[in-house]
Amino acid sequence: MKSIAALQAAVTAAAPFDGEPSDAELDAIERELPAILADVALLDAQIMTIDRIPSELDERRIRRARRRALAARRDLINRAVTVSGGAA
Repeated sequence: MKSIAALQAAVTAAAPFDGEPSDAELDAIERELPAILADVALLDAQIMTIDRIPSELDERRIRRARRRALAARRDLINRAVTVSGGAA
């Protein structure tokens, strides 16, 4: 059985992590930001009704937020397919 110290060289041989995201990671986050914000809005709408029975207005708010989140995901996937130049 190898000790952790013996395996450390193999684990740390990868590029050093400086704690900051790369430019490619920042670009990916920027591309996904509309979907991320739509998911946050959906979570906010759902969280508001955790401790009570949702009213009709709450249900509409959740339904609209869910549709926005799905549309944002759809747009993100369509953009990725268009950029890659292929269709499934």
